Amino acid sequence: MAKLTFSWIVILAIAGCSGPPSLKSPAAASPEADASKMSGPVSGPFTSQELLQFVALDPIDTHTHIDQTAPAFLALLQRLNMHVLDILVAHTPDQKALDTQSEQAWNFVKTSQGRATLCTTFNPFGYRTPNFTRTVLAQINHDFDQGAVAVKIWKNIGEQVKDAKGNYILPDNPIFEPIYRDIARQNKTLIAHVADPNTIWEAPNPAAPDYSYYTEHPEWYMYGRANAPSKEAILLSRDHLLEINPKLRVVGAHLGSMEADFDQLGKRLDRYPNFAVDIAARMPYLVMKSRPDMIVFIEKYQDRLIYATDNEFPAEAKAEEAIRSWENTYAFDWRFFATNDTLEYHGHKVQGLALPAPILRKLYHDNAVKWFPGILATTR
Repeated sequence: MAKLTFSWIVILAIAGCSGPPSLKSPAAASPEADASKMSGPVSGPFTSQELLQFVALDPIDTHTHIDQTAPAFLALLQRLNMHVLDILVAHTPDQKALDTQSEQAWNFVKTSQGRATLCTTFNPFGYRTPNFTRTVLAQINHDFDQGAVAVKIWKNIGEQVKDAKGNYILPDNPIFEPIYRDIARQNKTLIAHVADPNTIWEAPNPAAPDYSYYTEHPEWYMYGRANAPSKEAILLSRDHLLEINPKLRVVGAHLGSMEADFDQLGKRLDRYPNFAVDIAARMPYLVMKSRPDMIVFIEKYQDRLIYATDNEFPAEAKAEEAIRSWENTYAFDWRFFATNDTLEYHGHKVQGLALPAPILRKLYHDNAVKWFPGILATTR
């Protein structure tokens, strides 16, 4: 969760048109696409041809947060042929808040007509309470029985949860090990959002792409905080988790929190075969990288990158606003990955990557199915 807000991404999409799937290469120019190039950067809703190509990918968004049920929103998912993984997050020590969120998410999943699957979580703040492990295992196994396919740990492990002496608890703390082993034993997946962008450990920098998020959420700003672990310490703890649990599939949310260093990310992917990453809320880092470098990176790690957005639909949100926001995100992302169109980005023109159809299929569908077994199964 805690999606970074990048207001300077210019995306102006509204509603697409529906139609039967097509396996035509997305990079192939259509008359509509040619016309849009002649008039400047591509923006706005999917053209009918674009939507045909997008739908044909059987797209899966593996990182969303949906806390309400709305027929119009479900209609959007159906029109886009989109399946989503709805992820729970333990934002606070309040277990009642997590229970409420869980009830809302399950209500959506169970009424989604097969369009949604759940990723459960647990409250790490209670790790010192009696029977913590037994309680957590009972809860996540109940959710597995209902159809959940994954468990998420969040950045509060490493950035908020402390022991009795005030030391921060890291992801590889032994208290969590029985939980990781149980997830692996049941062939489920661990989503690990540990650490955050470099910004939170650095002096305030208004030029940073995520600066506005941390001015609005100072509780996550680690710079100058006493006893705060470094980002590298948290990532090394995550690496240790991977090493001692080689049978546990781990998906690192948000490019594994290595969004600013693709060389570091590549080394982790090379080292740990049980590790993949989603791209949720990190599109700015992909767009800012040089086009040839980004194409080479994606081609090399095409089996380890998973499409995701971090799109949200909170309980208090208006459906029409959520629909517009989600459509905007999907339209921009698809054009960047699938076409060579010129797009407007932070006052600059950028060119889409025009990835080959087989890589697009992996990014949007195959890798999700591989790394989240059961993600397309009908919820019990």
